[in-house]
Amino acid sequence: MSPNSPDSADPSAPVPPTGLSRRTFGGLAGAGAAAAVGGLGAIAPVAGATPAAAAAPFTEEAFRAAPGRHARRPNILFILGDDLGWADLSSYGSPHIRTPHLDRLARQGVRFTDAYAGSATCSPTRFSLYTGRYPGRTKGGLAEPIADKSVGLDPHHPTLASLLRTAGYATALIGKWHCGYLPDHSPTKSGWETFFGNFGGALEYYSKLGLAGEYDLYEGDAAYKDLRYYTRILTERAVDYVERDHDKPWLLNLNFTTPHWPWIADGDEEESAKIVRRIEAGEPGALWHQDGGSLEKYREMVEDLDRSIGEVLAALRRSGQEEDTLVFFASDNGGERWSYNWPLSGNKASLQEGGIRVPTIVRWPARLRPGQVSHEPVFTPDWTATLLELAGARPDRGHPLDGTSLAGYLLRGERIAERDLFWRVRGERALRRGDWKYYRGKSGKDQLFHIVDDPREQADKAPDERQLLGELRAAWEAVDATLLPYPKD
Repeated sequence: MSPNSPDSADPSAPVPPTGLSRRTFGGLAGAGAAAAVGGLGAIAPVAGATPAAAAAPFTEEAFRAAPGRHARRPNILFILGDDLGWADLSSYGSPHIRTPHLDRLARQGVRFTDAYAGSATCSPTRFSLYTGRYPGRTKGGLAEPIADKSVGLDPHHPTLASLLRTAGYATALIGKWHCGYLPDHSPTKSGWETFFGNFGGALEYYSKLGLAGEYDLYEGDAAYKDLRYYTRILTERAVDYVERDHDKPWLLNLNFTTPHWPWIADGDEEESAKIVRRIEAGEPGALWHQDGGSLEKYREMVEDLDRSIGEVLAALRRSGQEEDTLVFFASDNGGERWSYNWPLSGNKASLQEGGIRVPTIVRWPARLRPGQVSHEPVFTPDWTATLLELAGARPDRGHPLDGTSLAGYLLRGERIAERDLFWRVRGERALRRGDWKYYRGKSGKDQLFHIVDDPREQADKAPDERQLLGELRAAWEAVDATLLPYPKD
């Protein structure tokens, strides 16, 4: 290994794309400025790296012929942060948060600048990941997010976990589920053999009390008592799962609640106690912690998330499975109150870029060359389709996927066929096609942005591009017509 290789570099060093200074990437039009670097516009390697197009095709024969490679399908470690902003990692431009472990992961794989969540809030994005479909295809996905026990992910609907399980994978989910509540909904009813975590959208990090004051930490479908800091508990469980003796490939969905509110870092037991007293007194919205948090507290939480992920990655390395494990990291939606989203506008719950564009990193040492930066627009349902293909699992014909597999793009440098990325939330709509984004916010005004040149969505090109605006609006409406309508309030 050379001293300048990504694996041997200082893990705290930033990872700017080739040809861009750290300042340019972090503070200018990150996606737009970076797009010029990528040759064909798809993947731009950082200094000393080799483009993905040079990788051999993904076949069992290629695995057997490659020195040191095991003839096996990849393990999948799929990690989600919660409400993490697009630029909250130092490798994405944060000026004050240091994330050395995730930065190192980025150097060892592919970092995406134009990756999006499937929706603008927690549970719809999870629906889009678990089903590979637009959230609006299922009743539970219409809740933005799920807040009561009336809806959830239909246990009969095929999921990433159930399809991989059928294909011979062990499956586990550790952390936040947020796709329905007991007794009708649970990861164990939707394809995950092992579940340890919380059912709701948020919980107090020590007491494990949820929005309605209920206790919300479970092992399987039974309550589990542990009053330590939640991120520590999830990290321990993930390390334990990774280090087990596995006799088959595995999928681990590791869903942290960090850095979602309440704004409590490890050790903040006094602040935790204050919130618990307010919850137990019946104060509505006490868990939202609207009078709490700070930039410094948020920094502590994100850096703790990074350390925790570092512990899990270290366990993976110790176990000897690192080479054959695909590690994926992203946020479930855009950032919230304390996030650093520059130069994007909007945040969580909005279909502006700041609400749906998320940091996204993929590493698979056996198949992906390190040090790559991708500017290709991709979103959550694409990853479902990609993982199913890489695992040799077949999608369910009765529930066609809305995502596009990126396996050929990542492993063979193939171009991704032109397609639209579609989003819908109550009161907002958005569609991205290539460099353009159609957006209608709560004002009801149709807008058109050249999102590569203008990721901040400030220069409305609709008056000058009326034909294109009409085409993208019609495309959005064509997809919308195939989805379930929102229930009337």
